[in-house]
Amino acid sequence: MLRTTFRSLSGFNYRLWAAGALVSNVGSWMQRTAQDWMVFTELTRNDATAVGFAMALQFGPSLFLLPFAGYVADHFDRRRVLLATQALQAVLALGLGILTLTGHVQLWHVYLFALMLGCVTAFDAPVRQTFVAELVSDSKLSNAVALNSTTYQLARMLGPALAGLLIAAVGTGWLFVLNFVSFGAVIAALAAMRVAELHRQERAVRRPGSLVEGFAYLRGRPDLLAVLAMLFLVATFVMNFAVFVSSMAVTVFGTASSGFGMLTSMLAIGAVTGALGSAGRKKPRAILLPSSALLLAIFFTAAALAPTYLTFGLALMGLGWALQTFMTTANSTVQLWTEPAMRGRVMAIYMGIVNGCTLFGAPFVGWVANHHGARWSLVVGAAAGVLATAVGVRYVVRHRDLHDSGPRAP
Repeated sequence: MLRTTFRSLSGFNYRLWAAGALVSNVGSWMQRTAQDWMVFTELTRNDATAVGFAMALQFGPSLFLLPFAGYVADHFDRRRVLLATQALQAVLALGLGILTLTGHVQLWHVYLFALMLGCVTAFDAPVRQTFVAELVSDSKLSNAVALNSTTYQLARMLGPALAGLLIAAVGTGWLFVLNFVSFGAVIAALAAMRVAELHRQERAVRRPGSLVEGFAYLRGRPDLLAVLAMLFLVATFVMNFAVFVSSMAVTVFGTASSGFGMLTSMLAIGAVTGALGSAGRKKPRAILLPSSALLLAIFFTAAALAPTYLTFGLALMGLGWALQTFMTTANSTVQLWTEPAMRGRVMAIYMGIVNGCTLFGAPFVGWVANHHGARWSLVVGAAAGVLATAVGVRYVVRHRDLHDSGPRAP
């Protein structure tokens, strides 16, 4: 069982990538937790909308830049692109850290750095997702995607918990500096890879109109459109946990930074379980998409009704499991169902939805939390889970092939 679950780690390049990514992701989650806490409690008076707006600026550029990001992912050397994008993210972390440590940081500074980071990650995300296909063979791609999610969620478990303790001990500024240092791990891993052992993918031909070919390709793929429609609902209204957790932690349960960080880590514990479960499957089972969407609705309802800090944390663990099962299945399903030459552009659209829809969803759930209470913002997530389930069930009824490995690419 363990050999099956961790089979992608048999490759030297993937082992390097996983180790470097884990360290870097811990630093990134520490920064995200510190940024959310700073905006919610230090730069505003518990303004959930401000947290949502910072999230929108950080993730929104993916939506507007996705044709260019997809073009870069399909036409340029992905390893070299990642070296550049990771270095730029490190510089931005250091800049925000210096502003915070010197006492000059203001809310508009956070917004500006979030926007710049969003522009960089708009290119980084689809390249990072498709680069996994160069680290392993197609037979191990689903496992590699799941293990990527596992390391990401392990970082999500460790980073916020450490951040909560460090914010109380040394303040938010040093967490940005630590994130700058953590990028050295993934940059070193990329530099040390055995280039000759990479599984180079077929490169798309550069020609006029190739920027928008991804959209044209999707028009003829109802299977992929169904997955992306479900993803849209989840990305827009579910994946706003910075707003959900911060508003519930402070306004409902009255916790300090350590309690806030612990709740985020409890969410990640469930997510790690979901990611490891996905890693144990030889192929993605697409029927898990509507199933996990329904569980999202159930756990969001439980979280909204949770009477205590502990019961809310337990509901978050369930949410983490359901969300990670959905996201890992969606990611590997879309990659495996897409032709290699189109994979970068399709994954750019995928990541544009994952990150870019926060532009609309995060401020909205923040507004709901401010005007109707934190618990009602969780009801928004529950409604989105129900709608995503309906989309998946509709596809099953009409096409009756969501239960297997999916339609083959034309």
